[in-house]
Amino acid sequence: MSHTVESPSVEEHAKARIINDAPHYRSVPVALRYEPGRDPDAVRCVFPSGIEWAFRRELLETGLRAPARRGPVSVWPCGRAQVIVEFHSPDGVAVIQFDTRPLVRFLRRTYAEAAAPATRV
Repeated sequence: MSHTVESPSVEEHAKARIINDAPHYRSVPVALRYEPGRDPDAVRCVFPSGIEWAFRRELLETGLRAPARRGPVSVWPCGRAQVIVEFHSPDGVAVIQFDTRPLVRFLRRTYAEAAAPATRV
């Protein structure tokens, strides 16, 4: 009997700075996830509070180079080394700043995972 084994997910951990009116931004750990078996076009940002945002992988990639928006999520470069991700919900807006390097590393890993052939058992 042969069946396809679900592809493992890619996870990258990054520090994100929550941008708000406070005099000092606080950093939080964020798990960046790609689960091709769940949705091969989506990436997820999972915050320590359990809040999870899913959006198209192409939005993240485009937003590294130029402002991009799709639905409630906007992504744009901020200088040479940071990226801003803005999440809109009925409860308000969250603005998060990431260093670019972990996002680029994460995207590379997701494309490598997507290109890997499915494992057959």
